[in-house]
Amino acid sequence: MTNVRDSAIYLIDFGEPVLIDCGSGHGFENTITNMRKAGFQPDNIVALVMTHCHADHIGAANLWKSYFGTKLVMHDKDADIVERGDIRLTAAFCFDVDFKPLPVDVRLKGDVGNLEFAGHLLRWVHTPGHTPGSISLYMEENGERILFAQDIGAPLLAEFDCDPKAWLGSIQKLFALEADILCDGHSGAYGPKHVVREYLEYCLHTQYRNGYLGSGEDG
Repeated sequence: MTNVRDSAIYLIDFGEPVLIDCGSGHGFENTITNMRKAGFQPDNIVALVMTHCHADHIGAANLWKSYFGTKLVMHDKDADIVERGDIRLTAAFCFDVDFKPLPVDVRLKGDVGNLEFAGHLLRWVHTPGHTPGSISLYMEENGERILFAQDIGAPLLAEFDCDPKAWLGSIQKLFALEADILCDGHSGAYGPKHVVREYLEYCLHTQYRNGYLGSGEDG
């Protein structure tokens, strides 16, 4: 654990270690400690892939950049929000993050793509709704598909310009991936495949139950 204001932070060892999200910044030192205990050095991280623009997931990105020169990767639509330092759309005030404009090194464009690290592919798919530029990432390992869908179950709050219709299309993309393991941004990892599907169904039903999706939406 790092800090209660942090999302889950995932490190993938491709031979070149890669981070998926980095937390709010409040738990930055604990993140470094945990990483070193696991046998990794922070200055060896080759990229920080940010799944979306909310501060509990990316508030520490400026620290990674300034301390270690880490390359920052994000979808184009959320990079605009981050680069202008938008306090509302990053939800920075919710997590007590003093968020400043932050340049993004690599802007992902379009609906799907690949990131390659030491000959390994980390695939991404644009899954808007929670934010305009939310992405989900997946990889194949030992015959299993591992999916990183960080905030797919988060409430679709109007005050953060969430888009329920876009979200509905995004979760259908995730169902279609038929992942064996799903790593969530706040509630841990789910598997095997039928449990992943059950979790996605739970997220979908919860959005309806809480009124974020109208009865006229196709589910």
